[in-house]
Amino acid sequence: MAAESGASAEPGTSDASHAAKPPSRTAEWYRHFGLFEAPGSSACYSEWTLGIADDPALIERIEQWPHHKRQPNLMLAAARFLGAQISPYAAFREFLDAHWTDVTRIVLSRATQTNEAGRCATLLPSFAAIAAADGKPLALIEVGASAGLVLFPDQYSYEFDDGTSVTRLAPARVSGSEAPVLRCTTTGPVPLPDRLPEVTWRAGIDLNPLDVNNPEDVAWLEALVWPEQDFRRERLRQAVAVARRDPPRLVAGDLNRQLLDLAGHAPDEATLVIFHSAVLGYLNAGERARFRETIASLAAGRGCHWLSNEGHKVIDQEDGSNVVPEMAEDRLRGRFLLLHNGKPVAITGPHGQSIEWLEP
Repeated sequence: MAAESGASAEPGTSDASHAAKPPSRTAEWYRHFGLFEAPGSSACYSEWTLGIADDPALIERIEQWPHHKRQPNLMLAAARFLGAQISPYAAFREFLDAHWTDVTRIVLSRATQTNEAGRCATLLPSFAAIAAADGKPLALIEVGASAGLVLFPDQYSYEFDDGTSVTRLAPARVSGSEAPVLRCTTTGPVPLPDRLPEVTWRAGIDLNPLDVNNPEDVAWLEALVWPEQDFRRERLRQAVAVARRDPPRLVAGDLNRQLLDLAGHAPDEATLVIFHSAVLGYLNAGERARFRETIASLAAGRGCHWLSNEGHKVIDQEDGSNVVPEMAEDRLRGRFLLLHNGKPVAITGPHGQSIEWLEP
């Protein structure tokens, strides 16, 4: 196997000198993904990332990329975009050797913009409770919106399963292609609504918004879906069809620079909700502090609600800061923590597959 960065030790080095090197943070990042994030969702990704973690030559190649480009989801999606199929790690390694230049090109030009409509299932109880409490329709802004598929919680169907019964919700009117059905298991006293909230305005911010009418962008969204999860791919296609009927307003730019201006366009007669999933991990500690200040300014001025749906290890920040300090990482184990206005309310599956409501 011909590894571009060299699979063998350099002349004059010894096994002892290699053993003395400190553990690679990149290798540990991939190991964490393989042990805690992929299991139960993708056996393929679990095997691949654990293989990468134990492959020093490949780790060395990955570490030639900028730090924020080394994340497992991005690297794996780039390979899938180029045609990598489910296979044992050895075959995947050969695929990488044959396509490394193109993998690098995709990694450096794209970002992990997983646009999982299923997350609406774990956000819906909070959306509905906010609308009911205020007695108003909602105006939604998603930061890190990708193609904006999570901006349509009122246009999807839902099945919530608590193990003994299933609660079903559906939009009053469905036109065009059938709305995707978002299935979610529930634990604890999840405040399920009896009807979907009304959304009268929706918009999003992303560094590079994706266009649901652009085949290359849609192909990238499909590559971000994990290999075995054909049901997520089909759900994505159905959600794209919903968004194509009336694409949301998507603004390109940094969330800390765009949020206040975009919020100013939301209608006064609606309750403004700012939300995000798997976004704050891409910001360093200073940028996250600035975002919280922006949210506080909006809450004190115009008024808004803030839903944060984040995990500990979406991306391993160079500054070592913790994305979810409100809960121990071993409690989440690859899941997300949902907060409403800074208060933890639920532990959620990263793709919207489960919600565990926390006791007040």
